[in-house]
Amino acid sequence: MMQSKYFRTCLGIIALLLIIYLGTKISFLFNPIVSIFKILLVPIAAAGFFYYLLRPIVDYLERRKIKRPLGVLMIYFVFIGLFAIFFLLVWPTLREQIENFIKNAPNLVDDLQSQVNLLSENPFWGRFMPSESELYNGFMEYVNNAMTWISNSISNLITVVSSVVVVIATVPIILYYMLKESGKLPSRLLSIIPRKYRKDGQDVISDIDNALSNFIIGKVVLNLILSALMYIGFLIIGLPYSLLLTLISFVLNFIPYVGALLAAIPVVIVGFIESPSIAIWSVVVIVIAQQIQDNILTPVIYGKQLDIHPLTTIILLLVGGDFYGILGVLLAIPAYMVIKIVVTRVYELFLAEKVEDA
Repeated sequence: MMQSKYFRTCLGIIALLLIIYLGTKISFLFNPIVSIFKILLVPIAAAGFFYYLLRPIVDYLERRKIKRPLGVLMIYFVFIGLFAIFFLLVWPTLREQIENFIKNAPNLVDDLQSQVNLLSENPFWGRFMPSESELYNGFMEYVNNAMTWISNSISNLITVVSSVVVVIATVPIILYYMLKESGKLPSRLLSIIPRKYRKDGQDVISDIDNALSNFIIGKVVLNLILSALMYIGFLIIGLPYSLLLTLISFVLNFIPYVGALLAAIPVVIVGFIESPSIAIWSVVVIVIAQQIQDNILTPVIYGKQLDIHPLTTIILLLVGGDFYGILGVLLAIPAYMVIKIVVTRVYELFLAEKVEDA
């Protein structure tokens, strides 16, 4: 009996590997599907992100006897007003800081080198990194490359945003129908599941929906509060490009764990160019803001809902980044949460009893 089961398992593995091998030989048939997937991934992911942010508002308006299509349109008009306020009040300052940063990037490197030279001449700091040493030259080369990368990234971001206007324009359309028909999607998904598993399918869809909703809303709220704290602190200490650096930090902090470190690097570099004391105060502001987020805000907003080990998070970020760059990094945690819920329920349905009996 055991030999027969072992033989069938081996045959199944061989058949699966054979299917995969044959699939690689006709990969040209799947290229159009892959291309469509790549085109749709960004707008659907963006629409899904805003869907979970706006759905509670639409649900609230519906409970107030406002039909969903009208509620969605009302929210759109509010967002148009907020964007108008942003472009009138915030964008001029942000655009000026972006233009000045790009224009002054070469001078910033020279100013940074001057600051490092002053430190190397200091009797205390000079012992750790003397001028013209290998460590000094390596550090300056790294900083030069980092400043060039930051400047090019900001320029490329503006170019990319300008070149994908058509893709960005599709997000509100997709989002409208997602919000308008959000109650119909679960039933359509359940219709393709065998009838005897629909109750379990309903539970899985509900768990996935709750997990994604809590994660996305919580992350946005945390990042908004964290960015507000950092911006106030940057203004107090007189950090240059404070609004631009806060915006960069807001985006990078969506990446768990390493995002905070990545966000701190440009802040500290710009602060150090201004003066070493500003760099130290920048670190103090970031640490205080992060401590408030981690020890006060995160337990209140998430509780124990986000139960993912830090090592698992790092592995997910590495795998997601390797597969799909920055978008893969941002989607790694939500994708893991969905897969974990589905795999756990499938295991409980089909494998748990067999494992216990064995």
